[in-house]
Amino acid sequence: MATLVFFSGTMDCGKSTLALQIDHNHRARGRSGIIFTKLDRAGDSVLSSRLGLATDAVEVHDDLDFWDTVVGCLTAGARVDYLICDEAQFYTPEQVEQLARVVDEMSIDVTAFGITADFRTELFPGSRRLIELADRVEVLQVEALCWCGRRATHNARIVDGVMVVEGEQVVVGDTGAASEGLVEYEVLCRRHYMRRMNSHAARAASPTPDTLPFDLAACPVPPPG
Repeated sequence: MATLVFFSGTMDCGKSTLALQIDHNHRARGRSGIIFTKLDRAGDSVLSSRLGLATDAVEVHDDLDFWDTVVGCLTAGARVDYLICDEAQFYTPEQVEQLARVVDEMSIDVTAFGITADFRTELFPGSRRLIELADRVEVLQVEALCWCGRRATHNARIVDGVMVVEGEQVVVGDTGAASEGLVEYEVLCRRHYMRRMNSHAARAASPTPDTLPFDLAACPVPPPG
């Protein structure tokens, strides 16, 4: 039976790499599918991995209807066995419902990939609906790391080197927009996210219990002499 599967995780945990691998595995077995993405770091209509791999994809705009798109392909005589949907956190809840309908009524497998929460630790609407509707939600096992070496669990937005927790939910990184400054993203452990301590701030600060990844008070002090 066809399934709707959502692979989630922070940035840098290999979601897009896995999407490319799954597409390769399907095609190697003679299956045909469609790859979708939205606001990929490499530009429009591209699914790219931080490892340097990339492939053409259909860009998802807010007015795209997955049901109509698949019906159009099938009506034109194309074969569609599966859909790969990257950056699914940016999809609208209605589009996620369309994906579920494709699975249930067309028996087409849909595998979605995306970040669960934004830089404010709030769920993206698309991710929330996927968690609600997916047959299975998988957390990727490749651990992204905070600058301190701990497992990264939060996505932080950095503007001109300073971590921010207010602003629009969707802002593409490395824009250099005059109104925003240089916008970048960094993964942090919960401790340093809560302390607003990104790697730039840590480098600028003197070593203290607030910046080090351990508690100085817990370190044994050698006896004098």
